[in-house]
Formats: sequence, C-alpha cells, structure tokens
Amino acid sequence: MTISVSSATQVQTPVEVQPASARQPVSAPKPPAATVPQAAATVNISAAAQSLQEVTETPAQTTREAGAGDLQARRLLAREAAAQALK
Repeated sequence: MTISVSSATQVQTPVEVQPASARQPVSAPKPPAATVPQAAATVNISAAAQSLQEVTETPAQTTREAGAGDLQARRLLAREAAAQALK
C-alpha cells in the first residue's frame, strides 16, 4: 500500500495591533436577575426520586401544581375526588 504525503505551506496575513490606550473596553451585557426564567434552574432527577417526591408532597402542594397545569397532579386530584364521592 502506498501513501502519498504532500507538504503545504500556509501563509498568515499580518494583523495590525492597536496600542492598549487605543482599545475601548468591551463589557458583556449582564441580564437582570429578575428576568431569568425559572426553567433555567431545573434539575433532572431519577424516576425513583420523582416517585418519592410525588408520594411525600402535601395536598396543598398538589393543588398548587394542578392549578399550574401539572397533569399528574390533576389526575391525582380527580382520583381523590372520585374516591371521596364514593364514600
């Protein structure tokens, strides 16, 4: 097997360097802390930990989550309401 290797010469163009006094400081804009969405602070946990968290949450927390659109919390509240109606 034959491998051919060729060498290529790369030429770099010179870059003009400005003196430090001529440069303007560049500062990155910082977003206000109040506008950072809550979703940015989420943490992924294992399925077992999620199940444990769902079992140990208070009825008030379940109601709050259902009001915010959590489908699992809505199903749980519907199941509890159906069980209460049967008693």
